[in-house]
Amino acid sequence: MANEKKLVEAITSMEEDFAQWYTDVVKKAELIDYSSVRGCMILRPAGYAIWEKIQKEVDRRFKETGVENVYMPMFIPESLLQKEKDHVEGFAPEVAWVTQGGLEPLQERLVVRPTSETLFCDLYSNIVHSYRDLPKLYNQWCSVVRWEKTTRPFLRTTEFLWQEGHTAHATAEEAEERTVQMLNLYADFCEQVLAIPMIKGRKTEKEKFAGAESTYTIEALMHDGKALQSGTSHNFGDGFAKAFGIQYSDKNNQLQYAHQTSWGITTRLIGAIIMVHGDDSGLVLPPRIAPIQVMIVPIMQKKEGVLEKAYALKEELSKCFDVKVDDSDKSPGWKFSEQEMRGIPVRVEIGPKDIEANQCVVVRRDTREKITVSLDELQMKLGEILDAMQKDMLERARTHRDAHTYTVTNYEEFKTTVKEKPGFIKAMWCGEEACELKIKEDTTATSRCMPFEQEKITDTCVCCGKPAKTMVYWGKAY
Repeated sequence: MANEKKLVEAITSMEEDFAQWYTDVVKKAELIDYSSVRGCMILRPAGYAIWEKIQKEVDRRFKETGVENVYMPMFIPESLLQKEKDHVEGFAPEVAWVTQGGLEPLQERLVVRPTSETLFCDLYSNIVHSYRDLPKLYNQWCSVVRWEKTTRPFLRTTEFLWQEGHTAHATAEEAEERTVQMLNLYADFCEQVLAIPMIKGRKTEKEKFAGAESTYTIEALMHDGKALQSGTSHNFGDGFAKAFGIQYSDKNNQLQYAHQTSWGITTRLIGAIIMVHGDDSGLVLPPRIAPIQVMIVPIMQKKEGVLEKAYALKEELSKCFDVKVDDSDKSPGWKFSEQEMRGIPVRVEIGPKDIEANQCVVVRRDTREKITVSLDELQMKLGEILDAMQKDMLERARTHRDAHTYTVTNYEEFKTTVKEKPGFIKAMWCGEEACELKIKEDTTATSRCMPFEQEKITDTCVCCGKPAKTMVYWGKAY
């Protein structure tokens, strides 16, 4: 029993120190390890398996919308990067440069890609000539490098895994439609698979992507009341096309510039899963994203027939679920604690007495509810339990978000709320960057998005009192 307690004690309580709790979970659940390169993490099998499931599910959804996967070089010539001025300025502080190849200095510096807009634009300028060549719906799964000042596993690292979609269209309307379509795809995936509810909206001019006409975002609320930008979709208009000469002949044989979009999600989503669903015993994974959904724990496994029964159950259940048997020589209590630490949705306990009674005990990770189930009904009951768990986790996350979303009408109330009540703040804004900057300077809260679902709280800006143009979600963010 002492050993089992020791395993849980390795995690700092989230109420005591949320940042340390997060670090403890990613380490103790064996999701990552730190590398010898500052800010770069090693994704261990348990962490990478979650990314693989994200990748598989999202990629399937992409392809249903006509997207094709490609792969672009990881290096960008400096001259290519310089073609789009706003884009370059936006990324300048974060880029890593390659200045030498082997023993010789390079004639032209290369950027290790922080993102690949310029590479895709260069490609499109070579392969798009006619309206018949459009649309181009490309995506790549890769890593990018951004030289971050402060890093934290999954949330902000020097190198991270992501996907970046880049599309080219004949008209502005088609580009806007694709931009919103992909944002909705991300939001649906996060809710349906990760059990994380999202706020969808548009970024302010100050917060939009460098070089974009408009940026749309999905924002999630973490357990500690901070926001996490979880995915973005950008409408580039024809700005990049003009910079890179992406032109096509329309049906009237007139030259037109293409309209482009870009959209992406990253391994940051794993951080969101941890911070939305985790508890003081470790990770809690929604069933639809869990690499192992069911862990069978044999009790008194050295007794005749116990391990055999456990493996027979695994063979049967594996037809419907991702199942594993813990046949290690650790004590059952230690196995239970380890399974909870790793966030495996349900465990199935089976021992000699259970076999004799033709039953087993199923334990939910999220509620720790113990359910005695007949072995004849186990497959059906597990399906019901996992479905209920997926639904309940989303509802709990939505309830938490809504309980920590505050509506304010004046600046004093705004400042007090930021200081005393972590969460989202809904307040009206005049649209002026000066107010946005003042709010950030006074409170460290930033505009998260102008939601698609608008509300009119007051007629005036919460900061300056001038006529308001839009309602904004504000909050402190990762």
